Amino acid sequence: MRYRLLGRSGCAVSELCLGTMTFGAETDEAGAHDQLDVFVDAGGTLVDTADVYSAGSSEEIIGRWLAARPPEVTERVVVATKGRFATDPGPNGNGLSARHLTRALDASLHRLGTDDIDLYQVHAFDPHTPMEETLRTLDGFVQAGKIRYYGLSNFTGWQLTKAVLTARALGLREPVTLQPQYSLIVREIEWEVVPAARDVGMGLLPWSPLGGGWLSGKYRRDQRPTGDTRLGEDPGRGMEAYDRRGSERTWRVIDAVDQVATSRGLSMAEVALAWVNNRPAVVSTIIGARTTEQLRTNLRAAGVELTTEEYALLDDASDLGAADYPYGEMGLQQRARDLAGG
Repeated sequence: MRYRLLGRSGCAVSELCLGTMTFGAETDEAGAHDQLDVFVDAGGTLVDTADVYSAGSSEEIIGRWLAARPPEVTERVVVATKGRFATDPGPNGNGLSARHLTRALDASLHRLGTDDIDLYQVHAFDPHTPMEETLRTLDGFVQAGKIRYYGLSNFTGWQLTKAVLTARALGLREPVTLQPQYSLIVREIEWEVVPAARDVGMGLLPWSPLGGGWLSGKYRRDQRPTGDTRLGEDPGRGMEAYDRRGSERTWRVIDAVDQVATSRGLSMAEVALAWVNNRPAVVSTIIGARTTEQLRTNLRAAGVELTTEEYALLDDASDLGAADYPYGEMGLQQRARDLAGG
């Protein structure tokens, strides 16, 4: 397991991060604790959760695991959680206001059974709260010793740039990370979000690097999913719904991942995760699993390096086909010249 710094911070974390959205829902407490043990034994350190995962149960499960393990284990763990969405009834029960974030953080600290959180992330942009209010609140959390760093999640390029520049103008601490959706299937962030994050020195913590399970090889062309999988149980589930995501481009990407996996003797998940994990600005790739066996498979992606030819194959298959400048072929050529100093 390799280790990288959280953006412009001195905090080192493992290249793979354990995502815990399944804890308390698809994964019971015993299974969740087993996953945490396996992850730490493999050298993993960053554990990511959120106050809305299983209505707070995910944080509680992690808190009980932390309390039951010896300090030599738990002191290696970097805990990250998120706040923003509705956890209380009423008009102030969500958002990035000082009122809601203060209550949300205190509730997360209580569920996790700790006095401080390493990385506190705002789960999404809030157009109704002044940016200054949110940033002053987060800076205050750091000053109070409740959090060590803060990050953003699901922000667009202009939103993260505004957050960083506002923090600088006010003399406040800046966000160190951004948690975006990113995979061979979902590459749109490369147009604006990745360049913006690199420009201000933020590290990326990609979520859903397997495209909601699509890139693990469990779904096949012209064969609707069945059985004990997310889409087998609910083909219309969320962003990864079969009819929504099952485009010709998706199948082309899956075929390319399968080709690389077969030639290298790797699982498709290892290939897809390795591609994300070695993209520019990526600090730690979030992997989640229903079962410990799935987690073990995903952990094998740590340290996997793809060849130039393999990257080219995957990049070509997953190309978004931007129509015109500055994102199309001419834009790519221009950026290549810029990187070469021409």
